[in-house]
Amino acid sequence: MRKRSLLACLAVAPLTACGFHLRGAPQFSFRTLYVQAPAGSALARDLVRTLQGSAGNLTVLTDPAQLPQAEAVLELPGETQERVAVGMSVAGQIRELQLRLRVRFRLRGQQGQEWIPSTELLQQRDISYNETQALSKEGEEAMLFRNMRADLVQQLLRRLAAVKVQ
Repeated sequence: MRKRSLLACLAVAPLTACGFHLRGAPQFSFRTLYVQAPAGSALARDLVRTLQGSAGNLTVLTDPAQLPQAEAVLELPGETQERVAVGMSVAGQIRELQLRLRVRFRLRGQQGQEWIPSTELLQQRDISYNETQALSKEGEEAMLFRNMRADLVQQLLRRLAAVKVQ
């Protein structure tokens, strides 16, 4: 029993010595953020929910009347979902699709200073397609778009946390 405890401690020791630590909650250099996005934007909804749940030092504002109180304004003019055929059979039937999710964003200060210029993020996934399984493929596409949206939200969080306000 004593040998097992010693072996367990020895196995964990290299992880602590290498500086490994879990990524914690993001820390932002601004205290209030107004998210400006089109009504019904799924990405904006997911981003606001994630920010409210994980950011201890950040207050997220979504009401247009609160805009003057925000230190930073995140503009999300929209997101674009694309479905492009990339593979065809000899008979001209679609065999492979590429799903793309694009989002443009910009972060600026309340006085108009640009902290992150207009930037486009892109996520894409390849998916096989078969006409006989159209309903199941639609469900798979919806799941892939949700996963891409979650990835984009995480990328946005990291970019917002990297901003250093003077």
